[in-house]
Amino acid sequence: MITLLILVLIIVLIVLLLYYYLMWNIDYWPKRNVNGPKPQIFYGTFPNLLKRQQHMADDMKDIYQLYKARENFVGVYLLRAPQLMILNPQIIHDILVNDFKHFEDNDVGKLINRDKDPLIAQNPFILMGDEWRQQRSLLSPALTNSKLKVAYHIMQNICEDLIHFVNENDSLHHSGPLNGKDVCLFAIHIHKYSSLTSSHQLALRFTAESLSDCILGIKANSFSRSSALPITENVRKFAENNTAFIVFSIMVGLFPKILSFYKAKFFPHDCETFFMDLMSKAYNLRIQDNTNRPDILNYLLEIKNLYKLPEVNMYSHIMTFLIDGLDTTATVIAHCLLMLAFETECQDKLYKEIMEAATENGKLSFEKLNSLPYLDACIHECLRIYPPGLWATKCCTKAYKISNKNGSCLHIRKGETILIPIYGIHHDSHYYAEPEKFRPERFLMRQNSVRYYKNKGQYLGFGDGPRICLGMNFALMQCKGAVSALIRNFNVKANTKTKSSYKLDAKCFLASHHGGVWLNFQKR
Repeated sequence: MITLLILVLIIVLIVLLLYYYLMWNIDYWPKRNVNGPKPQIFYGTFPNLLKRQQHMADDMKDIYQLYKARENFVGVYLLRAPQLMILNPQIIHDILVNDFKHFEDNDVGKLINRDKDPLIAQNPFILMGDEWRQQRSLLSPALTNSKLKVAYHIMQNICEDLIHFVNENDSLHHSGPLNGKDVCLFAIHIHKYSSLTSSHQLALRFTAESLSDCILGIKANSFSRSSALPITENVRKFAENNTAFIVFSIMVGLFPKILSFYKAKFFPHDCETFFMDLMSKAYNLRIQDNTNRPDILNYLLEIKNLYKLPEVNMYSHIMTFLIDGLDTTATVIAHCLLMLAFETECQDKLYKEIMEAATENGKLSFEKLNSLPYLDACIHECLRIYPPGLWATKCCTKAYKISNKNGSCLHIRKGETILIPIYGIHHDSHYYAEPEKFRPERFLMRQNSVRYYKNKGQYLGFGDGPRICLGMNFALMQCKGAVSALIRNFNVKANTKTKSSYKLDAKCFLASHHGGVWLNFQKR
């Protein structure tokens, strides 16, 4: 009996200690006179990070909508970790652009062990301090207009392969519709064959092939009849199915001190081996051929020789382009097709613009592609509705003073994390009339261009400031190339299985349309 009583007391003591640990810092922001929603024990301010009843970005959007009228910022908690959510777009613009020296580092860099993950060890996105500047300055010349023009010439051939693949897509037939979750995002229905296949996979085939050829100078055979594509499958391993790193990130939210003695590996070992082998083969092939192709790989070889860089550093630079351009760009392409399928008038208008600019053989020159205002507006409106980065976190690198609407001030301390609710801002009716509707015209008004919204901190499709997405122009070229090719050749319609409202899939960490999307592609 005494043993049982002791056991019960021990259990009660453990529960009390755990409760105290989980609750001890919930007054972090109240003690500094910062308002905000009351956190839930264990879950913090964003319960749907774990509950998945709605997307975590919707949790942020709800908080943004609730407090934006009376606060410039609120205190929130990612599980147990306190963060400062900035609600005022102009302050956000100051943080990212004007006062960038106070917030130079991306918070995600804290999670990465560069020794364990050589493939992203040189990625400017995760680097901190002066290193990100050094590596970004090395990579930026690889994406000049002249090099993009060379890449686009290659990409035009890949667009032709894409169209041919859709026309001849009778090898991916299924007995019935695929669940949107199973195909991750999208599916296309081609009337010619009356069958369904994954449109997100189609977009991944395009981005995998274009990046393999434009970056590595090799053919990935992404439009082969095989349903198993090594590049796309390995992308999923670290982009979608990286359970170990997700669990580690959650543990950091509960026990932030973990980072002082342990950091998990981001790339699964088999995934790392695959990409290392792929890049080694591409590198050796280029050396053996002794070709002087004016592409991105050639530039990376030049800086490798110039700065005496080890091969693994060059592989990390290559991986920077692959990470930025594979899954995220494919998702944007698929989302844009979805929205054009919903809005037939927009699709007709885009088709007309493309055909008027195309040459007799139906192609668009690099200059023409980048001078089509409606195509550009469609891509940016898609990025507004479903931004790949639904939120952003920055680490304060130098103490910063910020004012609230009531005149009070807060001194953000070095090392504290700020949170930018990009999805909430993009869906604010105060800045965007009817924000849940796809209206590319909003970016064509004389006073309401993309630049106008960016300068006010109201559009962050690629981020902003010195650490704006390094591959932005390359990604836009990919998106415009694929979308223009498909719209030029096909009339895209929404299948009845597609849910018409724009809502994030709560079960996907990244931006994905809920319930899956099914599109009918009819040849024009």
